[in-house]
Order: sequence, then C-alpha cells, then structure tokens
Amino acid sequence: MTDTTFTTEEMEVPVESTQKRPNAFLRLLRYSVGKFFSLLLAVTIGMYLTILIANMGGYVDEIMKGEIRERISLQVSMDPELRRLPAEERIQMIEDLIQIEEQRMGLDQPFLGRSFRFLYNAMTLNLGRAMHLTSDSGSRFVRSIILERLPPTLLLMTTASFTLFFISLFVALYLSRHYGSLLDKIVIALSPTSSAPAWFYGIFLLLIFAAVLGWLPFGGMVAAPPPEDPIAYALSLGRHLILPVAAWLISGFFASVFSWRTFFLIFSMEDYVELARAKGLPARDIERRYILRPTLPNIITSFAIMLIGLWQGAIILETVFNWPGLGRMLYSAIQQFDTAVIVGSNVIYAYLLAITVFLLDFIYALVDPRVRVGSGGPKA
Repeated sequence: MTDTTFTTEEMEVPVESTQKRPNAFLRLLRYSVGKFFSLLLAVTIGMYLTILIANMGGYVDEIMKGEIRERISLQVSMDPELRRLPAEERIQMIEDLIQIEEQRMGLDQPFLGRSFRFLYNAMTLNLGRAMHLTSDSGSRFVRSIILERLPPTLLLMTTASFTLFFISLFVALYLSRHYGSLLDKIVIALSPTSSAPAWFYGIFLLLIFAAVLGWLPFGGMVAAPPPEDPIAYALSLGRHLILPVAAWLISGFFASVFSWRTFFLIFSMEDYVELARAKGLPARDIERRYILRPTLPNIITSFAIMLIGLWQGAIILETVFNWPGLGRMLYSAIQQFDTAVIVGSNVIYAYLLAITVFLLDFIYALVDPRVRVGSGGPKA
C-alpha cells in the first residue's frame, strides 16, 4: 500500500468550494431583498405624492361636495311631490340627503386620514370604484376599467417599442461601420428632431395620410363596425397601427441611433478590438463579440427607459389617435377629476417602473460576464 498524504491547502480546497455557493446565494438574496424594499419605499412615496396631487391636497373633496349639493338640490326641486313641502322641510331634506351621500363617499372624514387609506388600497391593488368612468360592460370598478384598456395599450406600445429598438440597433451598427458617411452626417443633423414628442408628429401624419391623401384611417383601433372575419380584422388592426407606430418611430429613431452609434464607436476603438483585428478575426465576429456585447448594458438601460417613456407618453398619443387604451382613459379621468382612476393608472406605471429597475441588474449579469449581482462592482 502506498502512503498518501495531503497538505493543509489541498485539504481546505473542498471546504472552500462547498462554501462558495452558499455565500454567493446569500449575497444574491441580501441584494434582492434590499433592492426590493428600496424600490417599494420609492413606489410608496411616489404613490402618496400622486394621491395628494390627484386630490389637489383635498380640494377635489370640496369640488365633489359642491357637485353633490348641486345634484341633490336639482333633484329635489324637480320632484313635483317634494316641491309641495314647506321650504324649511325641503331644505332639511336636502341637507339630510347631502349628508347621507357624503358619508357614503367618505367625504365626511378628514382628507389626511383618508389619504393613507387610499395609499394602502393603491399599494394592494384594491383600486376601488370610479366616480365617473365606466368600462364597456358598465362596471365602475377601477380594476375592471384598467384591465379592459390594458390590452390595446400593450399591443400599441409593444409593437412601437420593439420596432424602434431593432430598427435603431441595426441602423446604429451600420453607421458605426460607415463613420463619417453622408448617411451618418444626416442622422447627426436630424437627431435634435427627437426632442419633439410622438403626438406632435402624429398630428402631421394624420393631416397628410388621413386628411389629405386618405390612405389611412384617422384613428381608432379597428374599423367600425369591426370585421367579423379574423383575417380582415387583423388587416384592419394593422392599418390602424401604422400611424401611431410611425409617429413614435419618428420621435425616437434619430436620438436612439445617434446614442447607440456613439457607444459602438467608443467600444470599437478599444485595444482588445484592435488586437482581434490584428489576429485576423472576421469583422462580423468582432462586431458581435467585442463591440455589441459590451454595449448591451447601456443599450438595455436605454431600451428600458424608452419602454417607461412609452407608457407615460401614451396619454396624449392615444388621445390624438383615439386609441382605446390606458392613455386615453387617464386623459378622460384627469378631465373629470376621477381620482380613483388617476391613482389606479399611476399604480400600474409605478409598478412597471419598479419591476423594470429590479430586473435590470439581473439582465446585466446575463449579458455581461463582468457584472456580478450583489457584489460591490464588476468582477475583477
């Protein structure tokens, strides 16, 4: 038999390897929990400020009380039976009905106390009932109204965002290969046009292609009445999508291309890229492995912010194109001081932003091996 001996370092290697994974898992867990609660705190503060602004610090309550008094007074005065009552009894009846209605709507309680109840209901997605708006089925529950308007918004914004992302990405890569060309100079010159919002270009597109040329519809989601044939319905939906998607493309295209093209140019001048070229690697491989991949975190961040901007910019864009989504719903709610719908819409936007920010760090770790989630910085 042979005598086998182990040094101290050799005997400690398995112990370190078994401890490495739990430590990484605990680090990831601590980071995730801390990130979750920090985002939750930010969303809570944002929601409470939204509640205060939507209620104008309680002034909307006074508006609602005035509307209640006006409505009940008009109802009593228009009732022939009640008009025969003495003036004092009629006035007392009006006051009693006003008090009952204010109690039903919670307006008899201080706004500060109700604001925290609004906050709890908003954070738990108990969005309550709308005061004026209704769903197509006649429901006044804010959750039903939002769920009914959510699919059209998702369809429009998903189509617009992914179309803009992929077209901008390919054009930016092309311009980085042809730096200083005529097309490159044109894109640089037109990049300030992205400062105008999508609805601004949407108005001109409607005037040209709908009013003057008559090629495309003025707005809506499908033709009226909607086609019964699925193929005809899809074609009608596609025709109605062209103008709003084109408006968003024009608004964001030049800024995205200019920004991403700059990232590609910066990384294309790195030493490791020059070394790869000197070794004779194909240009496509160099572009994919040494230029595109290191820029993905910046591009993903830009794309995530663009997605949030799409949701927030949908208010006027959907109104211009008469698109039956969350944006037009929120615009109507703001006009009618429907606080419950305003807060409910902002809850959706806030959770969307928080989820996006929460997932970004994990996406960074997937696309960039230098990033290690939960550590102090890039992996050495």
